[in-house]
Amino acid sequence: MTATPVMGSRAGRLAQPRAVEALKELAIDHGVCIHPVALRRTDLGTGKTELVDLPCGATLETKCPPCAKRARRLRQIQIREGWHRTDEPLPGPAPATARQRDLITARAHLEFERAALQLAAMDPDDRAAELNRIDLAIEAVEQEISTEGLRGSIAPGHTRDDQGDDDNAPRRVRSTKRRPDVPELPRQKVDPRTVGRTYTGSDGVEHRPSMWLTLTLDSYGPVHSIHAGRPCACRRRHTDDDPLLGTPVDPARYDYRRAAWDAVHFPRLLDRYWQNLRRAVGWNVQYAGCVEPQRRLAPHAHFAIRGTVPRTMLELVATATYHQVWWPAADRLRYPINRPPTWNAKAETWVDPDTGRVLSTWAEALDAIDDDPDAEPAHLVRFGAQVKAKGVDPGTRDAERTIGYITKYITKSAQDCHTTSSDPQRAHLDRLWQELRVTPCSERCANWLLYGVQPKKAHGRLRPGHCKGRVHQKTTLGIGGRRVLVSRDWSGKTLADHRADAHAWVKAVLGVDTDVTQNSAVQPSVAWEMARNDDPDLPALEHRLLRAISQRIQRRAQLSVARQRASGDPPSDVSATANTGSDTEGGTRG
Repeated sequence: MTATPVMGSRAGRLAQPRAVEALKELAIDHGVCIHPVALRRTDLGTGKTELVDLPCGATLETKCPPCAKRARRLRQIQIREGWHRTDEPLPGPAPATARQRDLITARAHLEFERAALQLAAMDPDDRAAELNRIDLAIEAVEQEISTEGLRGSIAPGHTRDDQGDDDNAPRRVRSTKRRPDVPELPRQKVDPRTVGRTYTGSDGVEHRPSMWLTLTLDSYGPVHSIHAGRPCACRRRHTDDDPLLGTPVDPARYDYRRAAWDAVHFPRLLDRYWQNLRRAVGWNVQYAGCVEPQRRLAPHAHFAIRGTVPRTMLELVATATYHQVWWPAADRLRYPINRPPTWNAKAETWVDPDTGRVLSTWAEALDAIDDDPDAEPAHLVRFGAQVKAKGVDPGTRDAERTIGYITKYITKSAQDCHTTSSDPQRAHLDRLWQELRVTPCSERCANWLLYGVQPKKAHGRLRPGHCKGRVHQKTTLGIGGRRVLVSRDWSGKTLADHRADAHAWVKAVLGVDTDVTQNSAVQPSVAWEMARNDDPDLPALEHRLLRAISQRIQRRAQLSVARQRASGDPPSDVSATANTGSDTEGGTRG
């Protein structure tokens, strides 16, 4: 039995809540950012300055729970608006204006003049000077074209013959012939349609269902898990709180190397899946989902799909989809982390620490692969046999529950998605991370030195085993790219558009008219800059949080009154609404 600390004693004082922590907890309860970014706004006409606090915009709860909560709700709105659409989300591009066409015509004349100049017989120095003049004129015209509102560039930039950058070297082309150990897929011309098929029931009612899909990676060895109706691979039945769940049955035989490589290249495999699926079904399938780790720490992905695709087709495409990594062989370490190759400053190259032999360059290593007719890819990534798919009807409780399931872990880092509370689970995480530390993440990764190959554009600052790429961090578990994946034509809006819709809704409810400022012929000229922490006019963070909490409570009260007035309901006590953790006014609508 724990004794109650005596009031006035040191133990009693330490048991009391800290004022600063209580303030932050209150800010979190009211949806106020606890790490606001202070900006200084200066009116260039009057010289008046004011300090403005902006939310930090963090997407992880460990950094800022209110901002992460708003980001999660914004993603839920995005998934909800695009999932069961009945119309195409994006109209076609508008035709070019007369001014834009005139600029393109001027760009065409400059291109013709440049090509004629290269063929003309003249002094090389004069030709170089004239080419430089034309290139400057081309750059000016293209900047004006961009200012006029044309997307993209008219033509790729010209390259000079004397440029020796690796990025301008011819692109290596690999054979696109399919592997013989995968099934063939039907290939159709992809129709630009993004809306799913409509079904008519026997009662004449039309239905337009959509789907939920889960894709997982292959197995790397048996792991302790719970199976309905049968025991685990260890011949035991585990409970939900078993400390062995998610860990290998035999860690010595678990393929950590393949698990690390699969995690690093999982985004490429997903891209191939959607490419193959669209070609197989013949229409532009749209998706929105999230990548997260399973309990065994291997990544898998949950997706909402607009429209329906036969389950057999989803499974066939998963079986036939693969990604080949054509990199130099990296099946075993040639140098340990504590004794890597050394940098020869005089020759500006990496050499063997014992013999001084120069390591193969990146181009030489790829040339060896091209010259070998029997060469195999350094790694092959494929999906596992488990593919889950389910139909979901619009407007049902199942649809809302699925949206919540897809976005369940997007505010957590990959490491925090599942609780690691036992020694076997921590050991499993450490073994995977140790493998990720030495797994190459890109062509320029410093870890290539551990395999006897100099990475692309190698330099003396590389530290093998300490690459700063995200996939090597313990918090990412190899998931280094974006965890939220949304196709281009999902809702027809970006996150900024969804956020603007929410702000417009709040202003409409409050009756705030912004047409005057938006349509004003003379816009105020202002300048923004970051405020320094040592600026004398910048209040302490605690003061700014107190003001933000009060402002949030008042705004929520105003919004509650406005919503009741718009609905025609009788006025009620708004204090309860003002003190809730709703984030409606903070940038989203539930």
